[in-house]
Amino acid sequence: EVQLVESGGGLVQAGGSLRLSCAASGFTLEDYDIGWVRQAPGQQREVVSCISNSDGNLYYEDSVRGRFSISTDNAKNTVYLQMNSLKPEDTATYYCTSGIDLGSAWCTLTRYDHWGQGTQVTVSS
Repeated sequence: EVQLVESGGGLVQAGGSLRLSCAASGFTLEDYDIGWVRQAPGQQREVVSCISNSDGNLYYEDSVRGRFSISTDNAKNTVYLQMNSLKPEDTATYYCTSGIDLGSAWCTLTRYDHWGQGTQVTVSS
């Protein structure tokens, strides 16, 4: 069974840090394009960060660039999102997601196939 399971969310004060983890099972994560997506209440989902499988390109949404860092541990079949200098506007449910052979659509929300259940991140001011 293909599965993505996120963990590491929680409540943190502004300026704090969290590291989200996403463990994959049923498939090999390094063969896929990988993304972290978030959805705040009343808002649409947005891609926060992603990794291209084909060339290792990284993407960060403007508001998180310099504060968030995406990485993978292939031995553990896990992808991480290190989030530093958190702000109240980072409050959202965070999802990891993946898709295979996406090519130029490696960071396109609507092209991802597998989704985790999400983990809540709440940043207090």
